[in-house]
Amino acid sequence: MEKANFGMLGLGVMGHMLALNMERNGFRVAGYDLDAEKVKTFGTQYPGKNLVACATLEEFLDALEKPRRIMMMVPAGKPVDSAIAGLTPVLEGGDLLIDGGNTFFTDTERRSVELESAGIIYIGTGVSGGESGALWGPSIMPGGQPEAWELVKPIFETIAAKVDGEPCVAYMGPRGAGHYVKMVHNGIEYGDMQLIAETYDLLHRGLGLDNADLQKVFSDWNKGELESYLIEITASIFGRSDPETGQAVVDLILDEAQQKGTGKWASQNALDLGAPIPTINAAVESRILSAYKEERMAASKVLTGPQAKIIEDREKVISWIGQALYAAKICSYAQGFALLRLASKEYNYNLNYGEIARIWRGGCIIRARFLNDIRRAFDETPDLPNLMMEASFIKAMNSREAALRRVVALAAGAGIPVLSFSSALAYYDAYRSARLPANLTQAQRDYFGAHTYRRIDREGTFHTEWE
Repeated sequence: MEKANFGMLGLGVMGHMLALNMERNGFRVAGYDLDAEKVKTFGTQYPGKNLVACATLEEFLDALEKPRRIMMMVPAGKPVDSAIAGLTPVLEGGDLLIDGGNTFFTDTERRSVELESAGIIYIGTGVSGGESGALWGPSIMPGGQPEAWELVKPIFETIAAKVDGEPCVAYMGPRGAGHYVKMVHNGIEYGDMQLIAETYDLLHRGLGLDNADLQKVFSDWNKGELESYLIEITASIFGRSDPETGQAVVDLILDEAQQKGTGKWASQNALDLGAPIPTINAAVESRILSAYKEERMAASKVLTGPQAKIIEDREKVISWIGQALYAAKICSYAQGFALLRLASKEYNYNLNYGEIARIWRGGCIIRARFLNDIRRAFDETPDLPNLMMEASFIKAMNSREAALRRVVALAAGAGIPVLSFSSALAYYDAYRSARLPANLTQAQRDYFGAHTYRRIDREGTFHTEWE
């Protein structure tokens, strides 16, 4: 029997779609899952396709050409460790294991070391794009040994999304680099989504736009500098009606946003590294706060505030909000790339930020027109300390910061919460401040804890006897 070029262990939605993507692009794929029904579906649903459904692990391993290339698409955490434990005794030196799930990068670091000592090549690979992306072309972020990348490069470059003929995949770096980059991608995604949600709130509650108006505004924005996948699907959402009730689907959805944890991981790691990412943090906190539905309902009856109405010229405010959204997006992406910069040094990943921006232009959830500008900025200045310090982004921020201020002020006046917009503005103002009030904070620390301080007029550390 002809051997399969690639093995997919885990035939859930993502594994299933990736296998179909590979098969469509000329590769023979073997599939295995602990769930026998998934294996049966994989083997019977697509007659004539170059797929091999394997009922047992032994059958799966025997179906693969050597060195074997096996991608695990199983839930992060213990299921990955369990899958590795089952595979390690039966794999051979030179075989390649790929973890394509949303794994926390420190787990990938640990597994990389353990498997390398056992002679097994390992890649932690971020895959973004959801079900549709997996089938038609995702953005792929592999990290591991360079020789592991060479083993999988022809397949990944073939199945990845393409932008201007370039595949949206590149080698990220050693060990956990791929999963780290995917984690930051998801953090930026959280920021993007929350900024769009706050935009919706301002337009809908604040200005009174109905769903038809909202669909037009987001559709118009998607033709300009805000063009992105998330803006595109937002416009689409406002046009979808529920067939049973005839109401807009978005109006029937409970205002409680869930999360799988990748955004929270970015926030936690940023604190460990000392990287300020307030807009991403605010997005995580906004999702957490949304879950307090019962408490919010009770508070709405007793805590006072202004009516959520913005009394300004409607078209003027819509223009301000569009400009503010673009400026806040720049701040959010600047925070994400600044986090990547610190992590690259801390973990010796040697990340290429221009390449990261390039592969995020297609396939992934945060794909957007202005990633072309981010790619160019880092290609021209690889050691750029912050995205806001590149010439074109300086110009973009300087021409839009007034609109961002107006929008945050209008939101505060109307009692509409904009945690991410507010944090983006505060980040911008803090970053551009030559002097911050941290001198008082340090004086307090020295007062109660003798933590010492540095002075502006001489070198060294100092302590004052305050009492």
